[in-house]
Amino acid sequence: MNQLYEREIWQGEKTRVRDRWTEDKIQVENLNLFYGEFHAIKGVSLNIKKNCVTALIGPSGCGKSSFLRCLNRMNDLIEGVNVQGAVYLDGVNIYNSNVDVVDLRKRVGMVFQRPNPFPLSIYENVAYGPRIHGLKDRRRLDEIVETSLREAALWDEVKDRLNSPALRLSGGQQQRLVIARVLAVNPEVILMDEPASALDPISTAKLEDLIHLLKHHYTIVIVTHNMQQAARVSDFTAFFLMGEMIEYGETKNIFTHPQDRRTEDYITGRFG
Repeated sequence: MNQLYEREIWQGEKTRVRDRWTEDKIQVENLNLFYGEFHAIKGVSLNIKKNCVTALIGPSGCGKSSFLRCLNRMNDLIEGVNVQGAVYLDGVNIYNSNVDVVDLRKRVGMVFQRPNPFPLSIYENVAYGPRIHGLKDRRRLDEIVETSLREAALWDEVKDRLNSPALRLSGGQQQRLVIARVLAVNPEVILMDEPASALDPISTAKLEDLIHLLKHHYTIVIVTHNMQQAARVSDFTAFFLMGEMIEYGETKNIFTHPQDRRTEDYITGRFG
């Protein structure tokens, strides 16, 4: 198994530094996706490392978001979709017929392009997932809400107004609230589809700082059109073009020494 030695910084009352080997969290093998007759993803294979950020880059319509949605079977909700190949999460093919899709989406959460808080209070947005999964104990819910908001770097900004409507928050705060809502059900993987595209530069910077913190506890896959953002936040990068994965590797190598001319042309702005 491919392994990467990495120094990991954990946040806490005392910052601890430790070395560890990271392993594959997700293994994708010969993945093909069809929307009716349209072949959207063409034979993609790659391994996604645990506790790392993997960026998916490429021009609009190249298959990045379609591929991302394959990782928690969100494409199942689209009529006429046909998925072939395998996606292994901790060694289990998520496309097996006996996989509980509800449990899968609990383990592999999704943050969408635009913030989508529920028309509820801040508290109830975060508590929604645990409630749906049967948790009723108020003390435990309080703990989960606080912990999730802290992990999403939002607690200090909202702790005195948890019963206020979530829709009154700024766009950047709403996106971090959505992340807190995902964290509340204790996922293992977080998928992010252009999470900063609707945010201002200050909110984007806060979100990127948050991603750096979250990767020490979660595996993150992010779709982004922003080359600078991909370079800043990711450990690995995959370049997609017309449904194919052209190149995949450590971000520093993809951006400084791409192996494929098409990757270099895209990164340097010759197209896209």
